[in-house]
Amino acid sequence: MIPPKFPDNEKERIAELRKYNLLDTLSENDFDNITSLTAIICEVPVSLITLLDTDRNFFKSHFGLDFNQSPRNISFCGHAILHDEEIFIVEDATKDERFKNNRLVNEANAIFYAGVPLINPNGFKLGTLCVFDHKPRKLTTIQIASLKALAKQVVILFELRKKNNRLTEFQKELQVRNERLKNFAHVVSHDLKSPLANITSLTRLLREENSKILSEDSELYLNYIEESSNSLKNYINGILKFYKSEELIDAQKQNVTLKELFDEINEILITDDIVYDYPTEGVLHNVNKAALTQIFLNLIDNSLKYNLNEKRMVKISYETDPNFHKFSIKDNGMGIDLGVQEEIFNLFKTTGIKDRYGKDGTGIGLATVKSLVSKLGGTISLISEPGKGSTFTFTVEK
Repeated sequence: MIPPKFPDNEKERIAELRKYNLLDTLSENDFDNITSLTAIICEVPVSLITLLDTDRNFFKSHFGLDFNQSPRNISFCGHAILHDEEIFIVEDATKDERFKNNRLVNEANAIFYAGVPLINPNGFKLGTLCVFDHKPRKLTTIQIASLKALAKQVVILFELRKKNNRLTEFQKELQVRNERLKNFAHVVSHDLKSPLANITSLTRLLREENSKILSEDSELYLNYIEESSNSLKNYINGILKFYKSEELIDAQKQNVTLKELFDEINEILITDDIVYDYPTEGVLHNVNKAALTQIFLNLIDNSLKYNLNEKRMVKISYETDPNFHKFSIKDNGMGIDLGVQEEIFNLFKTTGIKDRYGKDGTGIGLATVKSLVSKLGGTISLISEPGKGSTFTFTVEK
C-alpha cells in the first residue's frame, strides 16, 4: 500500500477547509440528496461527500455506509486530490499497487472508486464527491459527466452555506451592537434627564425671584437657556421613544375598527381649530394597534406642527388590497423641499425649518415611523411641495 502524500499547499488547504465550518456537522438533506442521486446515476452501492481533514476523511454525506469518517492514510480521496485530472478513477483496486493490502479493499470490499475533487473558488481541493463499488467496473460517459456536474453543485452548496454562516454571524453581531446602543441610549437619556430638569427649574426660579431687576439681556439669556433645555429634552424623549418603538412590535395583535383608531388620536392631538377628516367605516383584522397608533401620532403631530395656516387640515385615507393595508395622511402645511425628502427618514435628519412654535425638529419622529413601518412589513413614501402641503403614504402587511 502507498499512503497518499500531502499536497504542497496542505497548510493553506486545511485553513481554507475550516472556513466552511463543515467538519463534524450533522447530515443535511441538501447533501444527502446529492449522494443518493449520485449512487442512482452511477449504479453503485456507496456514494460519499468527503472532506479531507489533517488525519481523516470526514463524510459530510454518506450513502450506503453507517459511519462518517475513515483514516486519511488509507483513503482513495487522499490520492484523488493529488491529481490534476477532473476525475480520479480506480477500476480495480486489487490490481493497483497504491491500494494493495489496504483495509478498505480487504475489509470493506472497496474495489472500484471514482472521485471528483471539490475545488472551491480559490482553487483549493477540499475533498471529493466519490463513489465505490464492490466489483471492478467502468463508468459510462454520461455517468462521468453527471458526477462532475454534481460535484460542482456540492461546491455551490458549500459556498452558500459559508455565506449563510457569515450572514448569521453578522446578524448576531449587529443584534449585540444594537442592544448595546439601545442600552447606552437609555442610560445616557435617563442620566441626562435629572440635571436637565434641574437646569429648567433653576432657570425659571431665577427668573421669578429676579423678575424686577433682570436686564433685557439677562432675560434674553435666560430664554436661550430655557429654549436649549427644551430642545435637549425633546431629543432625549425622542431617543427613548425611538428605541422603545421596537417593543411596540411585540405587542399583541387585535382587530381594530378604523373609527376607534382615529377617534383615539382625535382625543390626543386634535383641537377645535383643526379640520380632521378620517375614515369611519371598516375593520383592520389582526393588526398591531400599538405600533399603528404610534405611526399615526408621529405623522399627524408633524403635520400639525409644521403648518402655519390659521385653519390646519389633516385628511386620512385608507385602501386595502389582498396583501397590504394602505394609509395616506395629507395636510395643508409647509411642505418639504425635494432636496431633503430622501433623507428625512434618517435618524437626526431634519428639514432645517422651525415649526409653528419656532422650535427646531429633532429628526427622530420620522425615523421612528420608518422603523415601525419596516418592521410591520410595509414601506413609506412622501409627496410634497413647499407651500402646498405633504402626503405621507405607508403600507402595513396583512
